[in-house]
Amino acid sequence: MQTDTITAETQLKIETRSLGPLMEVAPDVVAHRIVMVNVVFVGAPGSADWVLIDAGLPMAATSIMRAAAQRYGPDSRPKAIILTHGHFDHVGALRTLTRQWDVPVYAHELELPYITGRSAYPPPDPTVGGGMMARLAPLYPRGPSNIGSRAKPLPGDGTVPHLPGWRWIATPGHSPGHVSLFRDADRALIVGDAFVTTKQESAIAVATQRQELHGPPMHYTMDWPNARESVKRLAALRPSMAITGHGVPMVGERLERELQVLADHFDELAKPRRGRYVREPARADERGVVYIPPPVKDPMPKVVAAAVLGIGAFIVLNKLSNRDDT
Repeated sequence: MQTDTITAETQLKIETRSLGPLMEVAPDVVAHRIVMVNVVFVGAPGSADWVLIDAGLPMAATSIMRAAAQRYGPDSRPKAIILTHGHFDHVGALRTLTRQWDVPVYAHELELPYITGRSAYPPPDPTVGGGMMARLAPLYPRGPSNIGSRAKPLPGDGTVPHLPGWRWIATPGHSPGHVSLFRDADRALIVGDAFVTTKQESAIAVATQRQELHGPPMHYTMDWPNARESVKRLAALRPSMAITGHGVPMVGERLERELQVLADHFDELAKPRRGRYVREPARADERGVVYIPPPVKDPMPKVVAAAVLGIGAFIVLNKLSNRDDT
C-alpha cells in the first residue's frame, strides 16, 4: 500500500511540494514513489521533451504512465528512459514501458549485461543485519531482465541523452555500473541508490518513510570500497537537492551537512559489520559478474530454531506444570 508521510512541517523544512503521487524538488524535477521506490520525471509540466529516470517495481507500469499523463498530458511518452542501475526495483516495469512507448533505454555499459539477459547480479546478502527487508533479500529477483536492442550505453563524455545541462557520474559500489545524475546550474542530484533517505533494510522505516540519510541499501551492495568512494564523490558536489531511489527527497543545508558526515564516517555509519561482500567485493566487467565471494556463516537460522525450540519447551513445561497442579 502506498502511503504519503510528508507532513506540513516536513514540506516547509525540505521545501518539497506534493503533487498527488509526485514530489517536486524543482519546477522540472519530480519523484513518483511506488510503494518503496522512486522513479523520476525530468521535464517541465506539459512539455513533450521529458525523460524518465528508472522504472520502478514490477507491475508499476500503469502507475508510471498515469503519473506521466498527469504531468505531461494524455498519450505522452518520454524521449528516453535513463537507468541509474538495473536492480529489480529500478527496472521492474521496463519491458512494459518500452513496449508501450517504444523509446531507448540508456545505462552505463557495466549495467548492460543485467538488462540484456546476459548476467544476473550477485546474490543479495541477508547477513548484513538491519531489519526484515534485509533478511528477506534472498527472495528478491536478481535478474537478468532483457529489453534487447533498446538498451544503449550512456555516452562516454558524461552527457545525458535528451537532458541538456545534466551529466552522469559513475557511482559504483551498490552495483557495477551505478550512475547518478547531476545538474550544475542548480546542483540538483538524482542519486539512485548510491545513498538513500530511509533505512532500506528496515520494513518499519520503509513503511513510515521517515526521512534520514543512509548509505546504499546494505543487502544489495556488492562492493563497499567503491560505495564509499561514490558517496565521497557525491558529497564533493555539494548538492542542493537530492532525489534518492528510496525515501523522501532531501534539500538544502541538511542534505549538504548530512551527506558530508556520511562521506567522512562511511565505514561507521553505512558499512555493515559483517556480510558476504564486506570482506571481499564481488567483481564484474562488461560481460557481467565474474567473481562472487563465498557466503559467510549466517547465525539467524540457528537463532530462529533455538527460539522455536525454547518456545516449544516452555509450552510443554507449562502444560506439565498445570497437569501436576490438578
